[in-house]
Amino acid sequence: MRKVNVNDIREMSWDSPKGNFAGAGREVSEALGKNPASTDLRDRHPFDLEILRIPPGKKPYPYHSHSAQWELYHVISGKGMVRHKDGTTEIEPADAFLFKPDEPHQLSNNGGEDLVLYVIADNPIGESGYYPDSKKWIVRSPERRLMRSEALDYFDGEE
Repeated sequence: MRKVNVNDIREMSWDSPKGNFAGAGREVSEALGKNPASTDLRDRHPFDLEILRIPPGKKPYPYHSHSAQWELYHVISGKGMVRHKDGTTEIEPADAFLFKPDEPHQLSNNGGEDLVLYVIADNPIGESGYYPDSKKWIVRSPERRLMRSEALDYFDGEE
């Protein structure tokens, strides 16, 4: 058995160039030995667990969907909003919600304290994603990449 205490996992933070997006996360699965570049599920793990923290007034990432990945969210503390294909929904502690592949989504913290959530995602190989607001795609493949296109910055067209 492998065990970690989440308080001992270094929190990684990020923000966008213009400051519209910001967040922080503790990668629990990686602390438990997950190798994200592996195609072997024993090393890659069949799911990911992250503790996501979103500061007040921020969104952690642009509105997006995944081609194959499922994401389950569970709110631990704080309040916020989820943007989805049917509009927006308020979220608060103890709420849980799920996004299937091809369901666009985005979280935002519209409260006065950090919004903290567990994010559990399956871990498909060859995942891609679409960003409806900026009309761009992201393609992930741990081993081989063949592409013909100009590379874009992650936040291109988002701020």
